[in-house]
Formats: sequence, C-alpha cells, structure tokens
Amino acid sequence: MPIPIIDSHIHLFAASHLDSLAWRTPGGPLDSQHSVAEYRLASASVLTDPSTTDRFYLRGFIFLETDRISSLEPENWSHALDEVAFLSRIARGEPIEGEGHQPADRSLCVAIIPWAPVLAGPSALQAYLSKVRERTATDEVWRKIRGVRYLLQDKPAGTMLKDQFIEGLRYLGRQGMTFDLGIDARQGGLWQLDEAVKMLEKVYEKDVEADETVKVVINHLCKPNLHIYHDSVLLDHPDFLAWKGHITSLSRFPRTYMKLSGAFSELHPDFKFPASTSDSPPNEEQLLSLVATRLQPWTDVVFDTFGANRVMFGSDWPVCNVRGGGNQETWLRWTKVVENLLDRRKLDEAARNAIWAGTAAKVYGIKPS
Repeated sequence: MPIPIIDSHIHLFAASHLDSLAWRTPGGPLDSQHSVAEYRLASASVLTDPSTTDRFYLRGFIFLETDRISSLEPENWSHALDEVAFLSRIARGEPIEGEGHQPADRSLCVAIIPWAPVLAGPSALQAYLSKVRERTATDEVWRKIRGVRYLLQDKPAGTMLKDQFIEGLRYLGRQGMTFDLGIDARQGGLWQLDEAVKMLEKVYEKDVEADETVKVVINHLCKPNLHIYHDSVLLDHPDFLAWKGHITSLSRFPRTYMKLSGAFSELHPDFKFPASTSDSPPNEEQLLSLVATRLQPWTDVVFDTFGANRVMFGSDWPVCNVRGGGNQETWLRWTKVVENLLDRRKLDEAARNAIWAGTAAKVYGIKPS
C-alpha cells in the first residue's frame, strides 16, 4: 500500500500579496509568487493519486499563515483576513486570475492555520474568529480552519507568559483548535525555549490530558543552532545541551507535538545545494547523506523525547528553497533527507506512517482520504 504524505507546513502567497508580508525584502529569495501552481511543481515527484504509485502519494498540505502585516488591534486585521479569503478560494476551488491555483487544487488543501491575535485574549479571539468564519464563506471551508498561529520568535521576553496569552491558548483548546508555536533558538535566543516551557506549565497546570486542553504543535525543531555541526564539538556544545534540555522539557507535555521541518534554511551558510543548472553537480546522494548526518544528533533528541507518534513531516515550502537548490529540487531533497533519518532510526512501518501523515491527521483532525 502506498504511504500518504500530509505536508504539515507550507506557505502560499500570490504576487499581488507581496506588499502585505511583514518580512518581505524586495529582491530577496522569496520575493515572488509562491502559489499552489509552484507548489505542485515542487512536489511533482510525489503523485497525488494513490492508484498510480506503490510508494508515496501526496494526500495534501496544511497551510500556515505567512506573517502578514498585522497587530492586535481590530483595525489592523485586514491583511490576515485577506489571507484567509485567499486560502478559502483555494479550498473552494474558486480561483481569481493571477493567484496561481485552479479548481482541482481544492482537494490538496486539507487544513488552514491562519494568524490570530492570541495575545489579545479570548474576547479578541472570539471576535477575530467570527470574521474568519465570514471569510471562509462555506461550512466546508470553515471546518478546515483547524487552529491558529501567532509567531513568537520575534516578540519580546515575557510575551508567552502574559495572562491574556495563556487565557487565549486555553480558549483555543475549548474551541477544539490547535496552536502552532513558532520560536527560534538560534536567532531569537535559547531563552525563548525556556519561556515556552514555563508557558506550557501555565497552560496545562489544571489538566494536561483534558480533551479541551489546547494541542500545541512546535514548528521546525525550535530552529536549533545548526551552524554547529562538527562531531567533536556538537554533542558537548552549550547551545546543543541547552536546546536538548528544553526539548526534553517540552516533550513532557503529552499534548505537544513536533514538526520535522524547517532545517534547510537553518543550515550553516557554507552549505548550499546546487541548482539543477550547475555545470558540475556533486554527488546528490552524498550531499543528502551529509545533511542527514548534520541533522541526526538533533533529530535523535526529538525522537528520543517525543517519540515517532508525536512527530510530523513538514516541508516548510517555500522557505526550504533558500538553501535547498531551487523549487524543482528542494521538496524532493527534503523528503529524501527525512527518509534517510527514519532509516537511521530503524523505525517500523507504523512509526513511519505516523510521521508522514498519521500524526498530522490526528492532531489537526483531518479525515482520511
């Protein structure tokens, strides 16, 4: 039986939306349209029809908000709500010319995780989500809004511990919604992981196992310091040891999950996959093995602490393209690196199925195909 893949972390934006992206750098590597059409090209190596393959097929993707210009004040919610409307058109199969999707793409969009003003607390969340529901236009699309994200990697210390934020997370749990946690150990600082642990202690202090307790999905291994990679240095490096301790602490909360994603863009600047147009391309398999070797100490910690049933595959497309060699190569390269890592762990079929699709389907409430 072919194995389904749910890509648990992708971003989409049309050329007409570039001005509303908070992180945009004109002329930068992501300063162009990245729509479903480009994503289909990126993932073309994995077919979407299970009857035509005996290995993998792409069940669909989960969209994550793209950090549009926004703030906690309702008058500044328009760009985030426009993004919801854009994804809703994809999920309904109702394209607008120039947005880079077509009616057949509706089946690929299995879940939507928009931005939400979690820090503003339950009242603001309730008001905002009512506007999200209006923008989805149909109950079918509204049911694909499975959770929200409010990026914390660029927020000041103490943000995660504010009472309004904690109450916002509890509100999401009562609504049956997840929260995607985006923090950055390398550029933001290891203090973010320490604060995340304290935040979860507050969120889960009443009953960590309760059905209405929010599920927290941690993005990109918390963006560890992958700039350190030499075997003789890494395992004793203070950054690695601190990250390992925090990951262990985060894993102790049974309703937390980890995305195996986001690594390519975090690799040391001296590493970059060549594009397919390279005049003298190096041995592809050796490069993929090298990346897996650099990542394995970090992913071993994740598997040792979270276990395979709380880990999910994500490509972080199109951000993965930054050092991955280009849109036609990167997505497949990342899947091969993940396969390599799973092989090194000698995981059984059930564990592999969980990582490729099962965990994401369970956490985000996605129905089987």
